Amino acid sequence: MLVRIISAVLGIPLLLFFVIAGGLPLKAAALVISLMGMYEFYKAVSGKIKVVHIAAFILDILYFIILSADDISVIYSVFIAAVLIIMMLLVIFHDTNNIYDGAIAILGFFYIGVMLSLICKIRDFSIIFAWLPFIFAFASDTGAYFIGSAIGRHKLTPKLSPKKSVEGALGGIVTTAVLSAVYAFVCFKIYSLDIKYIPVLAAAGAVGSVFGQLGDLAASAVKRQAGIKDYGKLMPGHGGVMDRFDSVLFTLPFVYIIMNFMA
Repeated sequence: MLVRIISAVLGIPLLLFFVIAGGLPLKAAALVISLMGMYEFYKAVSGKIKVVHIAAFILDILYFIILSADDISVIYSVFIAAVLIIMMLLVIFHDTNNIYDGAIAILGFFYIGVMLSLICKIRDFSIIFAWLPFIFAFASDTGAYFIGSAIGRHKLTPKLSPKKSVEGALGGIVTTAVLSAVYAFVCFKIYSLDIKYIPVLAAAGAVGSVFGQLGDLAASAVKRQAGIKDYGKLMPGHGGVMDRFDSVLFTLPFVYIIMNFMA
């Protein structure tokens, strides 16, 4: 537990720096994290990095380069190219790359690369919204852990994650709702956020906690299928990049939707 806390404390300043900086530093950090996450995902599911996975890495880099493009058709073109190129590689390297590898390559690109890139879009819109994916994910994880450890009795998903409990899940939802309301009040004081958004963000926090927990369970499902405990060992006490950002990957699209709704 101590190692987990120390690792988190060391990572918080980096998170603060890149989110506050925004722009190119945040985009570069998100790209690096997405590439590392895709690497862990491909290694876990396919066992080793194959040609189709390398193509997905290149497409991820290209996608981040054109991310600021105003013309949505440019981004759609990359999505279409990702599918076409990987399918063509399955023809060329059919002896070593099968349709399963191709599907995993495409899934990793969208699941990790595209979803993680949303933090750049959210930060460009407002720094207020940029913190929400992390509040939703980390508050939910922390609340679920401590409340589940204290009073957890009923298993939530015993086959996927034996340690998770219904009480912990509900505790994560309540914790996230409360912290989201506190955050909204702070934004009301500092950024003059309309006070009517305090209950809105509290409710969003409750729903965001559900998304975060689903993201964690989705990662657990992949790890169970792959027969591994953690995606990696990059962060002591936390595992790999995917072990730390699995919940964030699910809260990012939710916050992006909220952002567009409130814009």
